[in-house]
Amino acid sequence: MWNITLNLLSGFGVTCLIFILTLVFALPLGLLIAFGGMSSFKPLSYLIKTIVWVVRGTPLMLQVMVVFYAPAFLLGWSGLQCTAATVVAFVINYACYFSEIYRGGIQSITKGQYEAGQVLGMTKSQIFSKVVLLQVIKRIIAPMSNEIITLVKDTSLARVIATEEILFVAFNRYVSKGIIWPLFYSGAFYLLFVGILTIIFNKLEKKLSYFKA
Repeated sequence: MWNITLNLLSGFGVTCLIFILTLVFALPLGLLIAFGGMSSFKPLSYLIKTIVWVVRGTPLMLQVMVVFYAPAFLLGWSGLQCTAATVVAFVINYACYFSEIYRGGIQSITKGQYEAGQVLGMTKSQIFSKVVLLQVIKRIIAPMSNEIITLVKDTSLARVIATEEILFVAFNRYVSKGIIWPLFYSGAFYLLFVGILTIIFNKLEKKLSYFKA
């Protein structure tokens, strides 16, 4: 039992790695995509919107397989390592979803607040950082937290290319051999992870509740 627990913990470590790296790269990339989609330069805006539409309109599992297999089939490369391919696919996917949340938050700020900042002699960067940003954070925290919690569960899709996350370890090493309890053990890890994130986001929402956007 101790060996099984250690193997599951190792798989959970891979799950956490995918989760953390996806957030580290997808959060800033999503903001860049949002700005690109709102750009006044129409060719860039249409290109970004088309990419976002394609990514949001196709399954994440399919995207993981494309990122993993396409370099080998199309370019003759040996292909990305499983975890690396998973992270690349997840970053692209979640950056597109985050970009729509960012866009909605930014566009929800009334034009009058930008104009008020300009009247006070503030630059565009000052208006965004000192007037708009806090309000955007307040408005996107709930949908962003939902996406991040979904990310925890989506990490299980990495098993489709044999990435040894916790569910892959539980199923391929134990459930396939008739040992069922590691599957429920894996579920407990997900519940614990999601529970911790829920508490963090609830506290964050309360901390920002003083700011009425």
